[in-house]
Amino acid sequence: MPSLQSWRMTAFSTWAAALAGAALMTTPVLALAQAAPAALAECAAISTDSARLACYDRLSGRAAPPPSSPAGPATPKTDTAAAPAATAAPADGTTSSVASPAGGSGSMYDKAWSFDPATPRYDISLYAPNYFLAGRYTTRLNTAPFDPLVGGGVLAPGTDLDATEAAFQLGFKFRLWATDDRRWGAWAAYTQQSQWQLYNDSGNASRPFRETNYMPELILSYKPALQWGELQWNLFTVAFNHQSNGRSDKISRSWNRLIASVGVEQGDVALLGRLWWRLPESSDSDDNPTISDYYGWGDLSAIYKWRGQSFSATIRGNPSTGKGAGQLSWTTQPLLGPLRGYVKVFSGYGETLIDYNWRQTTFGVGVTLNDWL
Repeated sequence: MPSLQSWRMTAFSTWAAALAGAALMTTPVLALAQAAPAALAECAAISTDSARLACYDRLSGRAAPPPSSPAGPATPKTDTAAAPAATAAPADGTTSSVASPAGGSGSMYDKAWSFDPATPRYDISLYAPNYFLAGRYTTRLNTAPFDPLVGGGVLAPGTDLDATEAAFQLGFKFRLWATDDRRWGAWAAYTQQSQWQLYNDSGNASRPFRETNYMPELILSYKPALQWGELQWNLFTVAFNHQSNGRSDKISRSWNRLIASVGVEQGDVALLGRLWWRLPESSDSDDNPTISDYYGWGDLSAIYKWRGQSFSATIRGNPSTGKGAGQLSWTTQPLLGPLRGYVKVFSGYGETLIDYNWRQTTFGVGVTLNDWL
């Protein structure tokens, strides 16, 4: 049994430890209580929570917590690698995108010219409308170029051309080269347009092709990615263009051009302007020396997409001669798989090369795989 003296020593030690703990626990309170009333008033007058707490901590002798961001709603973490770069605003009011120019933009030109960096480097796609007109009617049939050929082994005597025929166009382009971001590309393109006397059974005509135009091209494409307000400049191309009907003698037609194109768009509306320069030919080999008088020096096209349909219009001409042409087309929603209804109205000169100096109005109805955008 412990002695009285050892019991007193144990009790004294226990009370001393309790008093020491109480003293430590009450030190901040005593320090704050001993602070000058003026200092407390200064702390109370601070409006910011973090600054007011820091003031009380200093008075109590407590170390200030490490600085942290102000309380507020959490900001989701963004992937800086995926976020688009900020756009610069030059003095002329344009905006140029530094980031990937095509990814996820929904641009009609991006889709038509594969500007999206995710597209294959060597890409093949449709080019120009690919259509078949079951019926194409002209108000003024051009027989003059064929008159000398009747009875000469090309057309049998008694052959008459019909004002109603079928017509079709096929076109594709293949990308030969592209930069990693796809903003630059080099293409080879081919378009073929044929007028077919499908309903002609007069004489020995045997439903001939009245005219076929072949148009190979080499094209350099670029996406400027410039913007004025909501108007975006998304296409610039330079092309070498050869167009010919592949015939000889009196019905041969051909020419070579350099063509520069500029395409802008806003929402569901796109504009494409083209200027061309005909490469000169010697008088001995020029089949159609006045073709520029009728085809002009350029054209302007517009397309509007609405509820899955496309409406397009094109005008071209030569202001110095007052000659040119206009075209309207309507592409419906898909009717059968990728096939869409297609209606085309043309008026003026040069729907085909053989008709380059012949004015007429034509109306055609059929189907198409695509519009020009």
